[in-house]
Amino acid sequence: MVQSKRTQFLILLVLLSLLLNACATAAPTLAPTNEPATAPTQVPTALPSPTVEAQPDVVSLWTQLIADLPAEKGFGTVSAAKLNEELADKPPFLLDVREAAEIEKDGYIEDAVHIPVRDVLKNLDKLPAQDQPIVIYCASGHRGALVQAALKLLGYSNVRNLGGGLGAWKKANLPVVTGSMPPAPAAGTAPEIKDQALYTLLDGFLSNLPEGFYAIKADKLNTDLIEGKKLVLVDVRTAKEYENDGRIAGAINLPFNEFMSHLGELPKDVPLVIYCASGHRGAILMMGLRLLGYDALNLAGGLNAWKAAQLPVEGWVDWNATWKDFLSNLPKDFYTISAADLNAALADKPPFLLDVRETAELEKEGYIKGAVHIPVREVLKNLDKLPAQNQPIVIYCASGHRGALVMAALRLLGYSEVRNLGGGLGAWKKANLPVETGSLPEPPVPGTAPEIKNQTLFKGLDDFLSNLPDNFYTIKAADLQVALGEASKPFLLDVRTAEELKTDGYIEGSVHIPVNELFTRLNELPQDKATPIVVLCKSGHRGALALMALRMIGYSNVSNLAGGLNAWVAAQFPVVK
Repeated sequence: MVQSKRTQFLILLVLLSLLLNACATAAPTLAPTNEPATAPTQVPTALPSPTVEAQPDVVSLWTQLIADLPAEKGFGTVSAAKLNEELADKPPFLLDVREAAEIEKDGYIEDAVHIPVRDVLKNLDKLPAQDQPIVIYCASGHRGALVQAALKLLGYSNVRNLGGGLGAWKKANLPVVTGSMPPAPAAGTAPEIKDQALYTLLDGFLSNLPEGFYAIKADKLNTDLIEGKKLVLVDVRTAKEYENDGRIAGAINLPFNEFMSHLGELPKDVPLVIYCASGHRGAILMMGLRLLGYDALNLAGGLNAWKAAQLPVEGWVDWNATWKDFLSNLPKDFYTISAADLNAALADKPPFLLDVRETAELEKEGYIKGAVHIPVREVLKNLDKLPAQNQPIVIYCASGHRGALVMAALRLLGYSEVRNLGGGLGAWKKANLPVETGSLPEPPVPGTAPEIKNQTLFKGLDDFLSNLPDNFYTIKAADLQVALGEASKPFLLDVRTAEELKTDGYIEGSVHIPVNELFTRLNELPQDKATPIVVLCKSGHRGALALMALRMIGYSNVSNLAGGLNAWVAAQFPVVK
């Protein structure tokens, strides 16, 4: 029984084991697969990058542009007188870049083509070939300079800007057409633009010029300065102009031809105001500065406009106003004294007597007793040798010419009792009055020079006297007679009174403007200040004053007839009566 139970237990255990094996999960047999091998990773081919045009190098472009506009060629300008000559001979293409309303109001130069400044580069097909002469003009020269710069950078090799614009043309009394508009420009073939990025840059600048064209007027700038607006004034004229012609107080001088090498001295976070003499150079540099990211404006009309507005100029004298005031207020005797009156004064209350001739002349011709000798070129360097400014002084030379120059200089410096011996030592001798010979005057005794309040005025007068040439800017009667017979004869200016002309006659062909009216009638003189001019009066005194005044306002070729009409008649040359 027990055995039977043990047998059953064993059978049951075997069955249970078999059952468990049957229920166990059979490991699947992996069949061979036919999957393809993994493909290698493909590196994507880089797409071609879009072509990026090189941006124009403004600094290099403007450096070259400036080099192409040298001072000896007027920085790329042409004067109104010169343009007028060219229009009569071989006319350049004349481009007016003002607005239509300006042309309707102020007229235009005959034969000009009108394309407003903002539209010029979109109309290159209306311009001549790039090597043909082009003259641009606007109202004052500012916009013309911008267009000139753009065209030159695009390859136009013979482009100039009318200095001072239409304003200068009119000031020269040259004709304009009014009551109509210029004919529409004819279309032709535009040149190939080799540098599209540069064209786009320049056209973008001109096309987007704001009202005012990035120019600031003199009165607005003056107001900004008075109100203390933060800005940097940059004078781009030459160092010589800066020194000799004055400047706006506070301006720094970075000359045009050196400008691009000084960019590091200019801030980008402060507005800049650029100025030159007329606006031309300033406009060109303002354009370059704005393309470089500077906040820059150009003074419209330059320092000339600032002066015309009678705004303060440091280190400068308004010689036009100074001489106009002096000549207009000359008394009837023109600050002269006759030989007879001087002789009487020397016997009673002697004035300080100043001989301004050269030493060799004193040795040869003698001198008036009691005279102090200081040659004309050295007088203003020896003011300590003269008496006080309110004491009487009489100056003399050989004929009255040099004496007049010194008399004028001393009076302008505040010497109130200075006169010139009419006719000089020649008149003294002609009156049979005595001279000292065989010796020289005693050296002058130094004292105390007066305080010179206006050093710029003093410097201008001293520069004039110190640099007088050997002939002191005189011309002899015989030489004038020859010159008047030549094709290029001088302009002859007679500054005597109308009564004198009627009484004493005049040289044929002379233009009559009394000396006290000269500065109100300057428009009657040649517009080209380099034109030869000979001034004459009766004895040389007034002629010398006119000569000095004209030369000090820029007339560069003025002479005075030595001895005046008296010397002309003494030489037996003809006069008209």
